[in-house]
Amino acid sequence: MAELREALKDLNEDEVYRLVDEKIKQGVSPLDILDECNKGLMDVGELFAAGNYFLTELLFSAEIMQNIMQKLEPLFSQGDNIREDAGIVVIGTVKGDIHDIGKNIVVSLLRSHGFKVIDLGVDVPVEKFIEALKETDAKVLGLSALLNSTYPVMKDVVEAVKNAGLRDKVKIIIGGTICSEAVREFTGADAYANDALTGVNFAKKVYANK
Repeated sequence: MAELREALKDLNEDEVYRLVDEKIKQGVSPLDILDECNKGLMDVGELFAAGNYFLTELLFSAEIMQNIMQKLEPLFSQGDNIREDAGIVVIGTVKGDIHDIGKNIVVSLLRSHGFKVIDLGVDVPVEKFIEALKETDAKVLGLSALLNSTYPVMKDVVEAVKNAGLRDKVKIIIGGTICSEAVREFTGADAYANDALTGVNFAKKVYANK
């Protein structure tokens, strides 16, 4: 599987698709394929942060990932682990950021696991998150971002959830390659995720303990 990660990191589009098709034919779990692709995508993000890749390469990697998801999404619906009425998750990319590739992958996976997902889109203001939580009674809120300038915005959302009297009812997870334990502590969120599967498992755990 490491070769798939390497091919995505190198932005070798044809090789990536060939390997994904090969793994699917071999019966490899789509979640395992996605996990390896996520690692490759994180490698691209690190190269971008280091100045070795530029915005063009970053956008190209996102395009490749979207095409991979088109191959994998039909397989998720065939899984034995799908649960009906698994719960409700509100998710969105916070104000000041319009990146959505990571968020979209999480949304697809959550829905494949039976969750009802309220996707608020990108550049979402604080108030919109609060409104969605009140309207849906969701127990999980996902905040997505790719720009480190959004750390204060994430913190503002968490504070707004607290001020609305919902903090003891809602578990908050922040997600994106910029997230870390230090960022989680700064924002006051309950958890952070650098990959889609971590976000899905967090939601499953929250509703399993409700």
